[in-house]
Amino acid sequence: MSTALPEFQLIVLPGAHAAGVAVSLDMLRAATSLAPGLTLPAPRWRVLSPEGGDVELAGGLRCPTRPLTEADDDDSLWVIPGLAVESAGALEERLALSDCRDMAGRLARRVARRLPVAATCSAVFLLRDGGALDGRSVTTTWWLAQHLRRTAPACHVDADRILCVDDTLVTAGAAMAQVDLMLHLLRAHGAALADAVARVLLLDARTAQSAYTLPSMLANGDALVRRLVREIEDALPQPPAVAALAEAFAMSPRTLSRRVRDATGHGPSALIQAVRLARARRLIESTRMSIDQVAAAVGYEDATALRRLMRKRTGATPTRFRGHAEPR
Repeated sequence: MSTALPEFQLIVLPGAHAAGVAVSLDMLRAATSLAPGLTLPAPRWRVLSPEGGDVELAGGLRCPTRPLTEADDDDSLWVIPGLAVESAGALEERLALSDCRDMAGRLARRVARRLPVAATCSAVFLLRDGGALDGRSVTTTWWLAQHLRRTAPACHVDADRILCVDDTLVTAGAAMAQVDLMLHLLRAHGAALADAVARVLLLDARTAQSAYTLPSMLANGDALVRRLVREIEDALPQPPAVAALAEAFAMSPRTLSRRVRDATGHGPSALIQAVRLARARRLIESTRMSIDQVAAAVGYEDATALRRLMRKRTGATPTRFRGHAEPR
């Protein structure tokens, strides 16, 4: 295998997710240690930031870095972990600061030159601000996906995907999709190396975010959707019909559908289904109820329908989310 593989540049901005940065470093260190035993080239990597020096991450942890100017003109692979924010509004405030504006421009120039760039979670919005997402298929954390759709209509946002690869641009979902992103990038150094890192660190690559979606966060600050989620949760095990929800909130089904779709990217039926599945998963994870009992508790006539829907939405059977054997 050629050793002319791109060097990893982990680009760390102040307030980045500490876990995303840490897991990236752990995986790169593991890959460096394991590569010789697999007769593969060890990945080369550096940790950079706009100014260099110690960068404060979310939660007060600090990460030593070198100045980003060292990598501005090379053909290295830039990897940008997500920024820790709690709302779309907080994200926009963070993106308006000078370091993010500067980073957006740098990333846009690299994407235009078809140099490899990988961004996770809220860091995908840096690419948006540089105009680098137009015409591309991308993903981001599921709870910010609709905000990205609204603010970057020229790109296709596939919120169900944990990873999207579009030419030399790779985007990943929620913050800990950094694991999936790094495994994908390490495969350029050899599938055996990526697999070895996954085994040593007990990592499990995934393909979809839908298993992790929380209906309350789908609201993304929308008061109506928050109220709808509470209304649906309170009604279980008899989920309300869309028409009944519309009547309860004094609006037509059409208006309700438009409001919910604007806030979440999905219609009211999908929101009802998401609430039921989230409740089912909580019961499976935290109780010893049988799957039949869980199905009844969220309004399904039998467990077959719940198993089928969970497999469709999450790629796993209900017992995958249980830490102990299913009661018989």
